[in-house]
This record gives sequence, structure tokens and C-alpha cells, in this order.
Amino acid sequence: MDLETIKSMKGQAPIVVLTCYDFNTAKILEQWVEIILVGDSLGNVVYGYDSTKQVTMEDMVKHTSAVRRGAITSFIVADMPYKSDTTKELAIENAHSLLEAGADAVKIEGKPEICKALVEKGVPVMGHVGLLPQTAEEYKVTGKDEKEADEIIKQAIELNNVGCFAIVLESIPMDLAKGITNAIKVPTIGIGAGPYCDGQVLVINDILGIDQSFNPKFVKKYANLDSVIGKAVRAYAKDVKNRHFPDIKHSFK
Repeated sequence: MDLETIKSMKGQAPIVVLTCYDFNTAKILEQWVEIILVGDSLGNVVYGYDSTKQVTMEDMVKHTSAVRRGAITSFIVADMPYKSDTTKELAIENAHSLLEAGADAVKIEGKPEICKALVEKGVPVMGHVGLLPQTAEEYKVTGKDEKEADEIIKQAIELNNVGCFAIVLESIPMDLAKGITNAIKVPTIGIGAGPYCDGQVLVINDILGIDQSFNPKFVKKYANLDSVIGKAVRAYAKDVKNRHFPDIKHSFK
């Protein structure tokens, strides 16, 4: 998968995107998705932080490298973590670190001028409008009122114009997402933005049902790994307690 193919999919075929943070999961995703996003959501689902703000460049570089080793041919986008893009110079330096770690592109929340600076330096950039987790005071649907919606549309068009190859639309009304999708030339990737986007992205842990306490409206669970893993661990613990494991079959002579 390459950049031009992704851009050509707008209006032609839905783009499948999932987050990924590790080698083994990347090997699986490589077979089924167009874009793997090494999201700063790893702060929540891998490290147990309250927000993505605690994720560092070191974290992102490490996980991007792991994902690339697992998904050799995939198109990989890596999030620019909180405060890694506060100036053009810093953003360029950090973006190149992620590209060197194996990313094909980076994702930035808002900041059209920073995105423009990166594009001009040859860095492929995925934009992001709507709810911006790195700076949002609370996680909620944005763009419900006319003023807020106009601001989101304006920023999406600006990101399109500065050269972003795709734009994530997060937690906005579906009609607003449809309007943006129709108004810009590059693909839109929705998360909590309804069915009219050019593609969809979700957090891998959410679709696998690893955390049963997290149930946002926009997530559809395709598995219940919380239960599956729990059952396996209980069975293992029981075998160890009863001295049924290891048996002869699982021992060396």
C-alpha cells in the first residue's frame, strides 16, 4: 500500500484503518487493513495513562519500530505525541525520527501551519479535526452548534489545502462529516463521525473487547477477548494448582 493508492481510494472504496502498538498484532493487521495507525492512544490502552498527554516521542518511536517489524509492507502512520510539534523546527525533527523508525507518514491534531511546514519538507501528513484528544478538556461530540461546525469545516479545508493526504474526523455529527467529505479532495477517516467518511479507524483494543468497562457509542466490538483471556488464565492457574501442568508431554527428558 502506498500514498497515491490511498489518495485514489477516495469515493471509490472504503479505507480500513486500525491502531496497532506491537509486533504480533501488526503481523495480523497487515493482511486486512490499508493503514495501520500507531496511535498515541497507546498511552491509555498500553500504559494505563489517564490521557494521551503523557506519551513521549521515545514511546512513539519504540512502538512504531515494533509495528514496522511486524507489518513490513503496510502503510504505517504514527501519531505526533503531545508537545512534539509545538514549533515547525521541532515538528520536522520529530517527524523525521518517526519516519526513520518505520512510519510512512505522521498524524497531527489540528495545526495547519505545522502540517504545511512538514509537507513542504516532504513529510506525508494525515490531518485531524473535530475532537482533538491531546488538547480537549473533555471527550465529547464537537461541531453540534453552527459556529463550532464552521470552524471544523474551515480547518479541514485548510488542512486539505496545505497538502495533508487524508484527514481524520473525530467525534462529530455524521452530517457534518458528510459535508466535509464532499468538500475536500483528500480522503476522510472517521472515528465517531458516522458512515459517510471515506474510511474508518478504531482502536484495536476496543474492537477486540479487551476492556469491558469502555463502551463508547461509536465502537462496535467484534470479539470479547476479556472473557477469552480470562478463561485461559483461569484454566492455566487451575492446572498449576492441581499439578496438572506441566505434565510429561510438556517436559524435557
